[in-house]
Amino acid sequence: MATLLKHLASDIEKIPEFRLYGRVTAVLGMMVEIGGVERALSIGDRCFVQARGGRMVACEVVGFRDGRALAMPFGPLEGVGIGSRAQISDAAPVIYPDESWLGRVVDAMGRSIDGAGPLAEGAEGYPLRNSPPPAHRRQRVGAKLDVGVRAINQFISICRGQRMGIFAGSGVGKSVLMAMLARFSEADVFVIGLIGERGREVQEFIQDYLGEEGMRRSVVVVATSDESPLMRRQAAYLTLAVAEYFRDQGKQVLCMMDSVTRFAMAQREIGLATGEPPASKGYTPTVFAELPRLLERAGPGVEAGAITGLFSVLVEGDDHNEPISDAVRGILDGHVVLERAIADRGRYPAINILRSVSRMMPDCNTGEQTALIRRARALMSTYEDMADMIRLGAYRRGSDPLVDEAIRFHEPLEAFLNQDKDDNADIDAGYAELAEILGVAMSEAE
Repeated sequence: MATLLKHLASDIEKIPEFRLYGRVTAVLGMMVEIGGVERALSIGDRCFVQARGGRMVACEVVGFRDGRALAMPFGPLEGVGIGSRAQISDAAPVIYPDESWLGRVVDAMGRSIDGAGPLAEGAEGYPLRNSPPPAHRRQRVGAKLDVGVRAINQFISICRGQRMGIFAGSGVGKSVLMAMLARFSEADVFVIGLIGERGREVQEFIQDYLGEEGMRRSVVVVATSDESPLMRRQAAYLTLAVAEYFRDQGKQVLCMMDSVTRFAMAQREIGLATGEPPASKGYTPTVFAELPRLLERAGPGVEAGAITGLFSVLVEGDDHNEPISDAVRGILDGHVVLERAIADRGRYPAINILRSVSRMMPDCNTGEQTALIRRARALMSTYEDMADMIRLGAYRRGSDPLVDEAIRFHEPLEAFLNQDKDDNADIDAGYAELAEILGVAMSEAE
């Protein structure tokens, strides 16, 4: 009874004391000009424009011009014209997550889209554009996280509360790798944001890649590529807000977002529509301001819970130094690089070990593990330096003992890094297997 009264009081508090209305004065492209209530609005506020037939179009205020508010719609503007009524919402954009959201698929507005009925609302509201915990109060990153992928477990170790980027061009196996991480990682809750995905891939990811077992402990947020830039951007904010809710419950959360690039593209569309000047490759300055605000929300919390963030970056034209890749790489705590040449050789996941790095790895490994990984990386680096000569047959065995050793271990190491998408690799077994390949005594690798 007490819980019911608490929820009833919360619902009553959400009812506004009065409503303000304005009028549409102009519509240009994706922008709606609203007059009459500009002093009651600020950047980020919500309003609802009435279209033909009584349909309400949700909009967000993104700027001001000539004394009028500029709003961008979350949906299509068909039926909106000069003089259409605009209802101003005085409530901040918040969601009310709940434990019952696990196993559900939601859109960027926090509405159920899986056909399993409406979502229950929690008692506490979480702002969509929340601030990260204060830096001086955050916990340190935790112990090593077993993600079930040998290449990452051994060579690019991830700690609880760490934020990693997965950098890849199109068609290199990024989605499959993220699905493996979602199924195999040791975490209490998975929050997965599919930002700007192809519509046909959503069910494929949920049913084939994530599976029933993975879905049972996941919340999936979806905004497909045909939705408005505001919906795509908000899906990213919603993903972090849901992750923050479960973090505050003391849970270890794995937050995965595919992809940050499409979030940046959505923000670029919004910025250009409001008249913001383009900067690097057409990306507006607000893109580079919003990226750290979004990504810093992942990480350790103030209490026991933490958000381990895995953010994919779609590298345009396989250029790993393009503006978004460069900006994200500087914000996160490490990066996993997927390379097309490795995928072409048939080794999956196509991770380039030598170009990938985890900034937390030295601290979460034992001395023996660090020595083992350094030896393996040294062998890979030596082989990579001489790879062209070896393939051309220009290198003669016996010329350099280090190169001979790298050639001898090349095939076993490649086989170790190759992993089927349904194969869950244990982290301790991985160290033992690598030690056996390199001829290191087991006691030294443990």
